[in-house]
Amino acid sequence: MALKSAFSVTFFSLVLLALANGSNAGKITIYWGQNGNEGTLAEACATGNYDYVIIAFLPTFGIGQSPMINLAGHCNPYNNGCNGLSPDIKTCQAKGIKVLLSIRGDKGSYQLQSTKDASYVATYLWNNLLGGHSSSRPLGPAVLDGIDFDIEGGSNKYWGDLARFLKGYGKKVYLTAAPQCPFPDAWIGNALTTGLFDFVWVQFYNNPPCQYTYGNISNLEDAWKQWTSSVPTNKIFLGLPASPEAAGSGFIPIADLTSNVLPAIKCSAKYGGVMLWSRYYDVQSGYSSSIKNHV
Repeated sequence: MALKSAFSVTFFSLVLLALANGSNAGKITIYWGQNGNEGTLAEACATGNYDYVIIAFLPTFGIGQSPMINLAGHCNPYNNGCNGLSPDIKTCQAKGIKVLLSIRGDKGSYQLQSTKDASYVATYLWNNLLGGHSSSRPLGPAVLDGIDFDIEGGSNKYWGDLARFLKGYGKKVYLTAAPQCPFPDAWIGNALTTGLFDFVWVQFYNNPPCQYTYGNISNLEDAWKQWTSSVPTNKIFLGLPASPEAAGSGFIPIADLTSNVLPAIKCSAKYGGVMLWSRYYDVQSGYSSSIKNHV
């Protein structure tokens, strides 16, 4: 009787483990912060659709500038108005969601001019947004989980130095990046070779040579294989627009994504899931809700 009971417990445990492994297939990342009509950060996290939320953006930093956050219509950083986001950040984290800040992007005033400059920016990020201490934390006392590199201009130098400085702090700091799908990325490609980035969400949109076109997956699949075989990172995500209006090109209809694209790329050991730009467009389209069970 005791033997049978022990066997039942062991078998039940194995079943639970198998279910857990099966449910850990892919995750969804969302960018939030660039449209005041997308709802609050807490509302985004309450959907249960996202595992990583990227606050966008910190567009001003480096070359001697005072770093400045810009969250569009959500808050005014000039009067400390973004401090009120702290409770929302903590609410998201209490649900197990990782919250990062993206240093940006396709627009903004940013550049690193030296290793010393990278060290200065890292110190600012640590003390004002991560685990350090400062009297001028722009998002209040909440401690973010990491920094996202959405580098799309300026210079391709010293980003690896910035990553090394951020990883040098004792507390776990997640580092992620959002390169364009042409390989290697012109701006962040060198930094990605350091192996310091935990996750990379590649933008498979606004880049016709390596994105999906209706009925043709070959360009995307070839680029995916190159990224997953060449970049030393834990997981790589398929970056997509959440609606046709979210990008100039590269939107993948839900049926195409679930029946053609995901089955072709999920066999990779480095497959991490899907990144979506952005929360505003996802609210309009319901894209994440439609793909969640397939990711």
